[in-house]
Amino acid sequence: MEYQHLGQSGLMVSEIAYGNWITHGDQVEEQAAADCVRAALDEGITTFDTADVYAGGRAEEVLGRALHGLRRSSVEIFTKVYWPTGDRPNDRGLSRKHVTESLHASLRRLQTDYVDLYQAHRYDYETPIEETMRAFDDLVRAGKVLYIGVSEWRAEEIAAALRVAGELGLDRIVSNQPQYNMLWRVIEPEVVPLCEKEGIGQIVFSPIAQGVLTGKYQPGTPPPADSRATSAAGSGFIERWLSDQTLTAVQRLRPLADEAGLSLAQLAVAWTLQNPNVSAAIIGATRPEQVRENVKAAGVTLDAGLMRRIDETLGDAVIRDPDRTASPKSRP
Repeated sequence: MEYQHLGQSGLMVSEIAYGNWITHGDQVEEQAAADCVRAALDEGITTFDTADVYAGGRAEEVLGRALHGLRRSSVEIFTKVYWPTGDRPNDRGLSRKHVTESLHASLRRLQTDYVDLYQAHRYDYETPIEETMRAFDDLVRAGKVLYIGVSEWRAEEIAAALRVAGELGLDRIVSNQPQYNMLWRVIEPEVVPLCEKEGIGQIVFSPIAQGVLTGKYQPGTPPPADSRATSAAGSGFIERWLSDQTLTAVQRLRPLADEAGLSLAQLAVAWTLQNPNVSAAIIGATRPEQVRENVKAAGVTLDAGLMRRIDETLGDAVIRDPDRTASPKSRP
């Protein structure tokens, strides 16, 4: 495993992080989830990402139990706040009330006194950014949060938060968590340049495009019965990638992966890590062997010629539109 600073902060994270969106508390049984966490730890993963909204809070609970008993300082635990966690008016968003109450609930579920990174899961247009940033700063000063980040924010939203933090002397954002992979590159035109300038690192999710970049989905063929594309929890998030055009382009990557001595999944994860602004790529798993395979992408260098041929191979299947900062159904 390789380790990198999260942006320009002092926090070191494992280059491959383990995330439990959709899987823990939903797609897999708890023992299978615990086995995947154990495999991640055995492979040197120290960074674990979750959110209060995943599986209605159950994902945090499962992760908390799976990590229970470990020396707390040996791992980095990340979680998020924004999406509704209840039916009451204040059970959502980035108000001081929801941010504070959601963190306390997350800490109980995760069985910890603090989280290493607390992330605003989306931008809240109904709450003043000053209120949100002050709430995050208060939690940092209370020792319940060590660093703050965001997820799927536009460049101008990140810039606004940085400006407020600077004006008010508040803790600054150190990370952004966007969807990013060979097929979905909308952070490259605006978000990445801003973040490079401001010392903000990317913690990218869906590096294998919900499994599409593993090559297991074949053009003109129904998805495998046990795949994310056929599950109630995951099908809505993967359907955009299942066109014959995209699946055919992915199959054309096989010779390039073979040439690099990698599986398609390893090639996809390694590709995201070639971006110098990416601090970590989040992988998910339903089986320990998936963890063990994907961590082999850590430390891999893809030469410029191979990177260029990947672009040529995928062609029009790549989405780069800078006006679309998130897939309509991307919510990790």
